[in-house]
Amino acid sequence: MNGSSYPESWAHASAGDRETPQNPAEMGEFTSVPSLRGGPREARGDTVRPVLGLTTYLQQAQTGVWDVRASFLPAIYLEGVNRAGGIATLLPPQPVDDRSTDRLLDGLDGLIITGGRDVMPESHGQSRHPATDEDVADNRIRDAMEFALVRGAVRRGMPLLGICRGAQVLNVALGGTLHQHLPDVVGHTRHQPGNAVFSTSTVRTVPGTRLAALIGESSDAQCYHHQAIDRLGEGLIVSAQADDGVIEAVEIPTDNFVLAVQWHPEERLDDLRLFAGVVQAAAGYATERLDA
Repeated sequence: MNGSSYPESWAHASAGDRETPQNPAEMGEFTSVPSLRGGPREARGDTVRPVLGLTTYLQQAQTGVWDVRASFLPAIYLEGVNRAGGIATLLPPQPVDDRSTDRLLDGLDGLIITGGRDVMPESHGQSRHPATDEDVADNRIRDAMEFALVRGAVRRGMPLLGICRGAQVLNVALGGTLHQHLPDVVGHTRHQPGNAVFSTSTVRTVPGTRLAALIGESSDAQCYHHQAIDRLGEGLIVSAQADDGVIEAVEIPTDNFVLAVQWHPEERLDDLRLFAGVVQAAAGYATERLDA
C-alpha cells in the first residue's frame, strides 16, 4: 500500500468472518515439513511451526481517547500467517545497525515486509514527487530498518515475502528504482482509486516463476498503490504484470524463497497460497537450522 492512510476495511472484523479453513492442514498446504536429514519430521512428531517477523507502521494513530505516535499492523496480516500454519511476531520500526539487524533475524524463520507509506525517493536517487508522502523522520526510520532486514534476509537465504510497499522496499534495497506516481506513467488511477477502497486488478504471472507455480497463470488481486517498480534491483526478475504493463510481482530465481507482490493477499484470506508458500519455506528454513 502507498499513501498516508489505510483502507477502512482494516478497521473491521470482516476479514475474520470470511469462510476460510481455520486449520491450515485442511488446505493440504502445511501437513509436514521435510527434514534435510532422516525423513519427515512429522513422522518423529516434531513438525516445526515457524516464526515469521512482520514489519509495522510507525505513525500517529488513534485508539479510544488516545491520539499517539504508535507502531501497529492490521490484524489480517497476522491472521494470514496463523491460518497458513506460522507464528507471527511484529517488528516495529527502530534505528538498527548490522549487528542489531542480525540479532533480529537470528530469532526468525521468515520475514514479511508489509504495506504502508511511500518509500522515500532519496533512497533510490530521486527528488520527491508532489504526490509522494512527506519526508518525515518516522518514514526514514522504517525505510532504513526494512532495507537492512531485506538485505540481511537475502544474504542468509531466509524466506521473504513482500506485500505492496514490501515489493518496492525489496526492489530499492537491491538497487532498483520506483515510479513515484503511476497515473503519470499509465494515465489512469485504477491501481489506487482513492477513498480507502481497494481496486481489483487481474495480474498475469510469468511462466516458470515461483509465483506462477503458487497461484497459476493469473489472479484477481486487491490493489491500493500509486507507486510501482521501475528499474529492477539486482538479481530480481518480473514474475507478474497487470494488463497495463505495471510490474505486479518480482522474485529472485533461486531455491531460496524471495518473492514480493504489489497487491494485498491479506485482503483475500479465502486464498492463502502466498502465505502458505512463505510459511512452508520458513518451516523448511527452521528445520534446516534445527538439524544443522
